[in-house]
Amino acid sequence: MMNFGCFGYGGMFMGMLLLAIPVVAAIYWFAREAKSKPKSLSGESPLDILKKRYAVGEITKDEFERIKKDLEA
Repeated sequence: MMNFGCFGYGGMFMGMLLLAIPVVAAIYWFAREAKSKPKSLSGESPLDILKKRYAVGEITKDEFERIKKDLEA
């Protein structure tokens, strides 16, 4: 008979599973953090950018209110 070590195939599977769980958890955590904190490359939030666009006259008050409502949803 072939000897697969003291754990056999089950131990090899469990080892891979124990390695995969933290990797999947880390990917999930990073994805959740990235989604929950939308930032532009400059580090400003979308609402900050919207306020600046309104302040310099790029958008009207109605557009500002509509976009702000969309961002808050």
